[in-house]
Amino acid sequence: MTTVTREAQELQKAFDVFNQVSLALSESYQALQTRVESLTNELAVANGELRRQYEEKEALSERLALLLDALPAGVVVLDGEARVSEANPAARALFGLAVIGRRWPELARQRLAATEAPDEWLCAARRLAITESALDSAGGRILLIHDVTAAHALKSELERNRRLAAMGEMAAALAHQLRTPLATALLYSANLAQAELGAAARVRFAEKATAQLKRLERLIQDVLLFARGERIGRDRVSLRELFGEATQSVEALFREQGVSFRVLGATGEAGAAVIVGSRKALAGALVNLLENALQACSAGGDVTLAGEWQAGQVAISVRDSGAGIAPEIQGRIFEPFFTTRGQGTGLGLAIALAVVRSHGGTMQLRSVLGHGCEFVIALPSSPAGEAIDSTDESDGT
Repeated sequence: MTTVTREAQELQKAFDVFNQVSLALSESYQALQTRVESLTNELAVANGELRRQYEEKEALSERLALLLDALPAGVVVLDGEARVSEANPAARALFGLAVIGRRWPELARQRLAATEAPDEWLCAARRLAITESALDSAGGRILLIHDVTAAHALKSELERNRRLAAMGEMAAALAHQLRTPLATALLYSANLAQAELGAAARVRFAEKATAQLKRLERLIQDVLLFARGERIGRDRVSLRELFGEATQSVEALFREQGVSFRVLGATGEAGAAVIVGSRKALAGALVNLLENALQACSAGGDVTLAGEWQAGQVAISVRDSGAGIAPEIQGRIFEPFFTTRGQGTGLGLAIALAVVRSHGGTMQLRSVLGHGCEFVIALPSSPAGEAIDSTDESDGT
């Protein structure tokens, strides 16, 4: 084979390889072009979807803005430094047009006053309920402010109607309650008119008549108190002070009847817990429960008054070692004029329950026959040092 022939064959092989590479490159180019077209189409679809989502988000933002503007409740947005960054028209109407940029604790001190309820405040002539939620990790918060003036007025009217209804139901029982001591007092008074009555007997009959008349007076006072309902004040009283006032009223009675009396939880966090309301009414309710507990015990028995604070409320318990209350009458013990004692008016527990409810609290009975009973009161409160009147800058409300 000549040199020319070999070179021609090698050239042909090189040309064939070149054709193969060219074909492969052409196919790769076509595949790449197809992929580019596919990606271009996908990108166009994605851009369209993003545009649609953006437009929907913009429309949603506009709708939310319109809703916030039309919302009758106030909405206040606070930044991490507790400054008002946003406020809807309802909030600006309550706190002024220049509310944006102001620190909420300062604004709350100037415009809000505490009520007996921990989450409700007075602003001018309006009663507001304020709830708070975290907004972001930077410490932002959102406050939702409801005007509950009308609802509070309806609640007060409902409580008054309930008392009036109860008064109507107890009219017959009241007549019976009044008749017995009145008839007894009249009998003793009639004996005083006997000419042959000795001086000692006359004094004894006079004392008995006076005792029955005092019983009548106490019964009438209890009825009037129950009918009117105790007006809730704005006193700020700690649990320690409340326990001290109630204890001072009953200590002598416990000593006289030989019943042990203990007070627990009057120190520390529980003792410093603050309740807003009527000091006189709350102390009176506690005294009623303690007197009931004393009457349930015989000499050598014991009564415990205890307090505990947790989760924004204080729990007060009055526990005795008496005979307990039978299950069949436990459901009636808070009824006006219901009593198991001959000398009782049957209004002590009813009045205590009304006082507790008017302070936004609850009262429950726990009793096992033969093992005493315990009345547990739960009242809204705040720990010592926490500003019920919106002056604490740490929580903004």
